[in-house]
Amino acid sequence: MNAADQHAETSSHDPQESRKQFALLQTQRFLPLFLTQFLGAFNDNLFKTALTVVIVYGLDSSNANLLTNLAAGLFILPFFLFSAAAGQLADRHDKSRIIRFSKLAEVAIMAFGLLAWSIGSTVLLFVALLFMGTQSAFFGPSKYAILPQHLGETELVGGNAQLEMSTFVAILIGTIIGGILSTAESRHLVGPICLGIAGLGLITSWRIPRAPAAAPDLKIDWNPLRATTTMFRFARDNHYSVLLSIMGISWFWLLGSAYLTQIPNYTASYLHGGPAVTTLLLGSFTAGIGLGALLCDRMSGHKIEIGLVPFGALGISLFGLHLSSHTLAVPLTPYDIAGFIEAGGLPIMFDILGLTLFGGFFIVPLYAFVQQQSPPEQRARMIALNNIINALFMVVAALFGVVMLQLSGVTIPELFWTLAIMNIAVSLFVFKQVPLFAARFFIWLLSHSIYRVRHEGLTNIPDTGAALLTCNHVSFVDTLLINGAIRRPIRFIMTKRIFDIPGLSFVFRTLRAIPIASKSEDPVAYEAAFDEVDAALAAGDLVCIFPEGALTTDGQIHEFKPGMQKILARRPVAVIPLALRGLWGSLFSAHGGFFKGGPKRLLGRIDVVAGTPIPADRVTPESLAGVIGQLRGDKA
Repeated sequence: MNAADQHAETSSHDPQESRKQFALLQTQRFLPLFLTQFLGAFNDNLFKTALTVVIVYGLDSSNANLLTNLAAGLFILPFFLFSAAAGQLADRHDKSRIIRFSKLAEVAIMAFGLLAWSIGSTVLLFVALLFMGTQSAFFGPSKYAILPQHLGETELVGGNAQLEMSTFVAILIGTIIGGILSTAESRHLVGPICLGIAGLGLITSWRIPRAPAAAPDLKIDWNPLRATTTMFRFARDNHYSVLLSIMGISWFWLLGSAYLTQIPNYTASYLHGGPAVTTLLLGSFTAGIGLGALLCDRMSGHKIEIGLVPFGALGISLFGLHLSSHTLAVPLTPYDIAGFIEAGGLPIMFDILGLTLFGGFFIVPLYAFVQQQSPPEQRARMIALNNIINALFMVVAALFGVVMLQLSGVTIPELFWTLAIMNIAVSLFVFKQVPLFAARFFIWLLSHSIYRVRHEGLTNIPDTGAALLTCNHVSFVDTLLINGAIRRPIRFIMTKRIFDIPGLSFVFRTLRAIPIASKSEDPVAYEAAFDEVDAALAAGDLVCIFPEGALTTDGQIHEFKPGMQKILARRPVAVIPLALRGLWGSLFSAHGGFFKGGPKRLLGRIDVVAGTPIPADRVTPESLAGVIGQLRGDKA
């Protein structure tokens, strides 16, 4: 598939089809990558688990603790050494080629692993593990950076969600099968199976469409420390919100690694469960992340909704705190699954499921945000920086566990409590640094609690370029509802008294709304507002104005004020009419006064409707009021 064909496939997909949860799995632009990622994650975990269990119970059990930690370190070391180079290569070359070369390398590595398993050499198995980590380090930046090139904006969250779900399912299945194959009777099968899976991964990678280089003239810096430092400084100085999102992703991996590492010991020592119970809880951990990732796609309306990140952080801490309070009575023999459930184990399982489900809400929007907000020519390097910081945080998680449990004498439930409290602190810091996250959470909560919002005609709003949105003004939260419906950032013009409403003011300031006072009240502020509007339109922003100049007092559309004409006289951009339907009489409308009188509908359905753009020279206040009235209809 050439670049033109790929673009046509990406751009012409049926919008209705994109709303189906797994529609992407029916497309060539996603399914081969999905399968390639699944097979790679499965292979890594099968090989690592089999090797770890064999070390503990077979080849070198006398040095089990040393060798298991060495194995973990060897797999993660290449992420520090090669991720920076991998990101640069993915930006400089076609990402699909990078993926195919990495899968070809996996076949060679697994052939080497087959030899190591055949002769039972621990040294060669460790060398193979080091090579596997290297291959994963080169694969990582390309697999995530390729998504925005193959998927539309409404598909990016779904694509990330399904990749995360497939990764954790592959980890679980690979871990289980690796444990089964690690017995003396079956370990000779590990090498052939891993080689076969690597071959399947190579075949699927060949079907991934081309993804042309974003920075073909980039000069590769092979010094890992210098290249990593350069990437970090670039993100800090130019894309601070992306850097903080990367830190948030890495924090999730620290939490996940810490919880996942302790579940077997927690199950044995505090829940008194046997191996089957450990498998059940590990399965709940994996299933929770996959389910959360898929639910995130649905709850965000198939778009990048960073408002779900605070929601996810809150759920992680609440379920983490509740998990830390659980222990079970000591049985005569370790609980099997039936005994565990009978002894009161279901709340524990649901706590782990809930913790990781909210983890899916937390991590998927952050991945999509990093991919969307990173410059295309820097995107793979930003993903590489993410992988490096992820690896660093997982090392910190291991050291933190050792310090807390071995040196400080903290119990595992106390460690879980500490992690939950630390998550609250870290989340508050991130949300303070990037207040847009908290503002979007407020908007998402409003759109999914008090109101049920339906969209119509929003494809009339351009993806790029300046335009003036004009809308009827029904309630105190019109700006929030419109902002929640439209994916592009919008600069709202609003009266200063609404802009200064306690509680909402934080949201309006974060969304860079433009407060305006009347000319008679404050002529300086009046002119400054029009200057700011003109600058925003000149910069290619969307600006939204409520031409009535005030909330409706009777549900009807009132006379449009001349402010809109003044804007268009200075900057003649296209005008896009919007209409809000169904808000009159709801909680925040002015029907009978704020919070007084009227039906005050809760969970009422409202519509945000967009009409076709109108050239500036064809706009009059009367004609525009008529168009918006037709869009609204009789549903005030």
